[in-house]
Amino acid sequence: MSLKARISEDVKQAMRAGDKLRLKTLRMVTAGIKQREVDERIELDDSAVLAIVEKMIKQRRESAEQYRSGQRPDLAEAEESEIDLLAAYLPEPLSAEELSAVIDEAVAEVGATDMAAMGAVMSLVKARVQGRADMRDVSARVRSRLSA
Repeated sequence: MSLKARISEDVKQAMRAGDKLRLKTLRMVTAGIKQREVDERIELDDSAVLAIVEKMIKQRRESAEQYRSGQRPDLAEAEESEIDLLAAYLPEPLSAEELSAVIDEAVAEVGATDMAAMGAVMSLVKARVQGRADMRDVSARVRSRLSA
């Protein structure tokens, strides 16, 4: 079953169960998918749907941080609840060792020796770990690897 079909099926289940938070969150994902399909006149595959889910998680993390700094823990918790629901659609995360191995492979493949090659390394790593690692963490690891 494709990721898009799975989300659509989960929307129906949330409706039947009366789970308002899950329904609202999944409808936002569905709207994001449909918006992109209409804009680009294409049928999205799993990797494109995964990118939309990742983007929504990133937006919610940033919002939660803003709410916490603005002394609004209630709103931050609501954002974090949505993150938990969306995270269920991401693939199994990579361990620290697996992520380091992917970064080392990309560095060797590009022949990177300094920070000038960071963009090329990040491009390779991003394609290989999509949905399986936080890109902020990946960026920090690549930066430390190239500056060492």
